Amino acid sequence: MPELPEVETIRRDLGPLLVGRTIRCARIHPGAERLAVTDPPRAMEQALAGRRVEALDRHGKYLLAALDDGRTWVLHLRMTGSLVHTTADAPAHRFERARVDLDDGSSLRLNDMRKFGTWHLVDDPADAMPYCGPDALSEAFSVRWLRDALRRRRTSVKAVLLDQQVAAGVGNIYADEACWIAGIDPRTSASRIGPKRAERLHAAVRQTLEESLGDRGSSFSDYRDGLGAEGMHHVKVHVFRREGQPCGRCSRTILKARVAGRGTHFCPGCQRR
Repeated sequence: MPELPEVETIRRDLGPLLVGRTIRCARIHPGAERLAVTDPPRAMEQALAGRRVEALDRHGKYLLAALDDGRTWVLHLRMTGSLVHTTADAPAHRFERARVDLDDGSSLRLNDMRKFGTWHLVDDPADAMPYCGPDALSEAFSVRWLRDALRRRRTSVKAVLLDQQVAAGVGNIYADEACWIAGIDPRTSASRIGPKRAERLHAAVRQTLEESLGDRGSSFSDYRDGLGAEGMHHVKVHVFRREGQPCGRCSRTILKARVAGRGTHFCPGCQRR
């Protein structure tokens, strides 16, 4: 968390509020210094101050803020981060790690309980995303791309979906949901997925991401959108964090197992290996 739908929701919320605005000052709070990856914290603060945001884009789980000096400010929220737009005089959240004040009197706050979030300031955004493949909602993430990726792997289907070089933006929630929609056991060896099931899985990935995006993401724990509100897709999931409950398709009890190092939820009845 957050995954592609959550980050895209934040981008859509913040875009109209940030683009065209000038950063008046940036502040990385004590104890959160590792947020700044490419520069020492004070140097990054100085580099951001005075810059105008020209565009706000996204790739996978990364936010990409194009600045007026040609560089890109690349933000990743990791496990527990949220990026919330508020007024400059709003009180700090208990887990606030950084703030960016804008020229219109508003403020952007990074809240992050685990302090895993990262900021890069780079000439080429690819330098901050060295292991990212095609965005899972882009044309480059095609049926053929996924089919070839599955055929080359000896690991599980779940592991392939979690690989950001294969489907940038897909994480634990939507990998589980996509496997359920496609009727595929996430423990299945990827190389055993034939063309028809690969096509079904590709459609399922797109479906679960788009459905969650329509619900403004899933707030299982820390995620908040760009305005500080919860998403609503977590109340509609089919298997994720529903172990012990009946499957909505076949009524068998949903199970949880460890797959690709992650807690994985699936139905043993309608997700056959």
